[in-house]
Amino acid sequence: MSFRSSSRRSALAFALLPLAGCSTFRPNPASGIDLPPQLASATGEPANWPDPLWWRGFGSPELDALMQQAVVANFDIRAAISRVRQADAQVRIAGQSLLPTGNLTASATRTQTPISTATAVNIGNAARSRFTQRELFQTGLQASYEIDFWGKNRAGVVAAEQTARANRFDVGAVTLTTEASVANAYFQVLASREQLAIQQSNLEAAQRILNLLQQRLAAGTNTGLDIAQQQTLVEQQRAAIPPLRQSIDQNTYSLGTLTGQTPERVVRPQMALADIRIPPASPGLPADVLQRRPDVWQAEATLAAAQASVEQARAAMFPSITLTASGGFQNLALENLLRPGSVLYSLASGLTQPIFQLGQLRAQYRLTQAQAEEILENYRQAIVAALVDVESAIVALRETTDQEALQAAATRSAERAYAISDAQLRAGTIDLITVLNTQQTLFNARNQLAQVRLLKLQAAVGLFRALGGGWS
Repeated sequence: MSFRSSSRRSALAFALLPLAGCSTFRPNPASGIDLPPQLASATGEPANWPDPLWWRGFGSPELDALMQQAVVANFDIRAAISRVRQADAQVRIAGQSLLPTGNLTASATRTQTPISTATAVNIGNAARSRFTQRELFQTGLQASYEIDFWGKNRAGVVAAEQTARANRFDVGAVTLTTEASVANAYFQVLASREQLAIQQSNLEAAQRILNLLQQRLAAGTNTGLDIAQQQTLVEQQRAAIPPLRQSIDQNTYSLGTLTGQTPERVVRPQMALADIRIPPASPGLPADVLQRRPDVWQAEATLAAAQASVEQARAAMFPSITLTASGGFQNLALENLLRPGSVLYSLASGLTQPIFQLGQLRAQYRLTQAQAEEILENYRQAIVAALVDVESAIVALRETTDQEALQAAATRSAERAYAISDAQLRAGTIDLITVLNTQQTLFNARNQLAQVRLLKLQAAVGLFRALGGGWS
C-alpha cells in the first residue's frame, strides 16, 4: 500500500467523523409493576394536589418563616444542589469522549554542535575546536479521535446524563423531606408547649385538692393517709413537667439544624396548637401519585444510568478504531515558517481489539448487569413504597381526625366528672379514692387530647409528603 493511498483512506476516515458516535441505545427503565386502578383508602374524590407552598395551608406565619429559611439555608438541600453541579460537570467530562482530542504545539530549538580539526602548530600538535549553530522553528496541531461505532462512549454520556437527572430529583426529595421535618418539629414544639400548660393546670388542680385535705387534717376530719395519697399524685404531676420543657428546647434546637441556624437564633414558636388548621388534599389515581414523587423519579433515573453503564461495559469488549492526525510547519528560519514548503503532516488509523483483558471486561459486564438488576429492584420498591406511603397517610389522617373528635368528647366528660367530684369533696359527700380516680382520668384525657392533635397534624404532613408536596 502506497503512502498516498494510505493518506487518502485516513482522510476519508476523518471525513466520516460526523457519522460516528450515533449509537441508538436508549435506556428503558420499566418496572414491570401493574398499578392498581385506584387507591384502596381513597374516597374517590377528584385529585386535589398540594400547592408548592403547601405548608401555608396550616395558617401559621411562624411555620412559613421557618420554611422559607430552611429552603435557602438547609445544609442537606445545599449539599444536594452541589451534587447537581458535580453531576453536570461529569456530563461535560463524559461528553469529551465523543469529540476529538488535540494539542496545539509550538517550539523553537537552538543547537550547537562542535566540529574538531587537528592543525599542526609550531610547538607540538594541538587540537582546535569549531562549532556550528542551528535554529529550528516548529508549530503544529496533533489530534486523535475514537470512532464510537459500538456506542461505548455515547452510553457513557447517557449514564452521566441520567445520573445528573437523578441528582436533580434528589434535590426535590431532600427538599420535601426537609420541609416535612421542619413542620413536624414545629408541631412537636407546639404540642409540648400545650402539654406543658395542661400539666401545669393538672398540677394546680391536684395542689388545690391537697390544700383542702391539709385544711381538713388540721380540723381533724381527715387522715394522714389521705394526705400521702394526694401528695403522691401532686409529685407525679410535678415530675412530668421537666420532660416537656426538655422536649420544647430540644425540638426548638432541631429547628436550628433544619433551617441552617445556630440554636440561639431560632425564634421560639408561640402559636397554640388549636389555632393550626389542616388544608385539604386528595391523592387521585396511583399513576398520578407516582408522577409527583421525586424519589420515584430519582429511582427511575438511577436505573436508566445503570442500564447505560451495562451498555457501555458491553461495548468495551468490541474493537476500538482510533484516528490520529498531526500537521504543522517546520523551518530553520522563523520568517519562512508559514510558507508552503514548511508544511508537514501525518495521518494514521488504528484498530485495537482487547485480547488478554477480555476476561476482565466480561466480568465487568456481568458486574454492571448485576448492579442494574439490584437497582431495578430498588426502583420497584420505591414505587410500592410510594403507594404504601399514600395509603398509610390517608388512613392516619382519617383515623386521627376521628380520634381527636372522640378524645375531645371524652375530655369534656372527664372535666364534668372532675368538677362534680371536686364539689362533692368540698361538701364532704364523697371519698378521696373517687376524687383521685376522677383527677387521674381528667389528667390523662387532657394529655391524650394534646397527643392526638399532634398525631393528626403529623398525619397531615405525612400525606402532603406522600403526595410529593408541591414538587413538580
